[in-house]
Amino acid sequence: MLGKYPEGRAKTPAPEVTFREALGAWIKIAFLSFGGPAGQIALMHRVLVEDKKWISEGRFLHALNYCMLLPGPEAQQLATYIGWLLHRTWGGIVAGALFILPGALVILALSVLYAGFNDLSIVQAVFFGIKAAVLAVVVQAVIRIGSRALTNGLMISIAGAAFVAIFFFAVPFPVIVIGAAVIGYIGGHLYPATFSGGEGHDKEKSMDGDVIDSAKAAGHLDHTKPSMVRAIRVTSFCLVLWLGPVAMLIAWLGLNNVFTQESLFFSKMAVVTFGGAYAVLAYVAQQAVSTYGWLAPGEMLDGLGMAETTPGPLIMVVQFVGFMGAYRNPGMLDPMLAGFVGAAITTWVTFVPCFLWIFLGGPYIEKLRGNKSLSAALSAITAAIVGVILNLALWFGLHVLFEKVIQQSFGPLRLYVPVWNSVEVAAVILAASAMIAMLHFKIGMIPTLAASTFFGTVAFYSGL
Repeated sequence: MLGKYPEGRAKTPAPEVTFREALGAWIKIAFLSFGGPAGQIALMHRVLVEDKKWISEGRFLHALNYCMLLPGPEAQQLATYIGWLLHRTWGGIVAGALFILPGALVILALSVLYAGFNDLSIVQAVFFGIKAAVLAVVVQAVIRIGSRALTNGLMISIAGAAFVAIFFFAVPFPVIVIGAAVIGYIGGHLYPATFSGGEGHDKEKSMDGDVIDSAKAAGHLDHTKPSMVRAIRVTSFCLVLWLGPVAMLIAWLGLNNVFTQESLFFSKMAVVTFGGAYAVLAYVAQQAVSTYGWLAPGEMLDGLGMAETTPGPLIMVVQFVGFMGAYRNPGMLDPMLAGFVGAAITTWVTFVPCFLWIFLGGPYIEKLRGNKSLSAALSAITAAIVGVILNLALWFGLHVLFEKVIQQSFGPLRLYVPVWNSVEVAAVILAASAMIAMLHFKIGMIPTLAASTFFGTVAFYSGL
């Protein structure tokens, strides 16, 4: 079984770090992992590289580089990868699961409050302020990622094409990712200098005395050696865990049941979420609102506000979507119970694949080091993701700043037209203030969200 060290009996890895010591570190990281992937990765770097010296700078960045290539939340996968290096399979499971657990429990509680008491004015008032600040956070993400990824005119063109494709023509996000990857792969061979981004993590930096490198030198990292038998065993076990429940839901409930739809939709999301949560949230929001009717347009921002203000991966917002979708389509179940089941299914199919990518690919990652074709493909994907996040910012912005937004279609062309006399003046002021605070004065996300929530509540009750 996966948890019984399928890689075989080996010497105890990293004897200087006990499992109990690692558990304490992962709990600390789990409860302090606010601020999105950038903040979470910085926290892990400070704890694991600088303070405890369990992993070297170079190995940390090398692991991060390949986690960025994978679908799913890179920070959670990085924690899983380092936990696996330290204490094999169980180390990875504990590190990755703890990274998810606190945020999942908090968002579940907030989802219950949101669904059961959203008619209470205090709940509406709180989320009115949160939405405006979240819009500022998304805009900041566009600027931050764009400044790193759009290094030349071609990358800007890729970002622009991705924005036009998804915003005006509703091209599916997976198609955009695949198209960008193909452009990057081919372009990397024809114009290698233009597609040379993303190599920053390949520069090896050493740190004397780190535990993992010392363990490798002592022959204690045998579990990192590739093995076909191990790969088949890990793949089989994880696929059963991931897709087994999906198959049972299809057989038991059919394809039209909300639980089956959520399991299939979020399983698909688990394999295309390249570039982090922001890149795929617009697609999730549009499908949840327009295709399935699980959410109203503004509600995705409420869920994003929950995820922004709780520890753990930002992609945890999908748990809110799963809860609300099942709550509103409970079938024969009590709505709250259906919401719990929907949230559990969504979380399961979203994160089980993350463990598969790490446990299966971990031993082979070193062989991919310095692969220029993969680096070029990643550069193009990252540029396209900037365009997708810009779409997210504009789509969210329209629904935050205007009470009514009309969608019009002209053949394949799709337009979102705000009703100008429905502008939310208070939301405009709050969003602008949050952007100034975060972008100009460099005030942190949590203080900005707290202030926006306070002033949003005041504005809501004053009728502004």
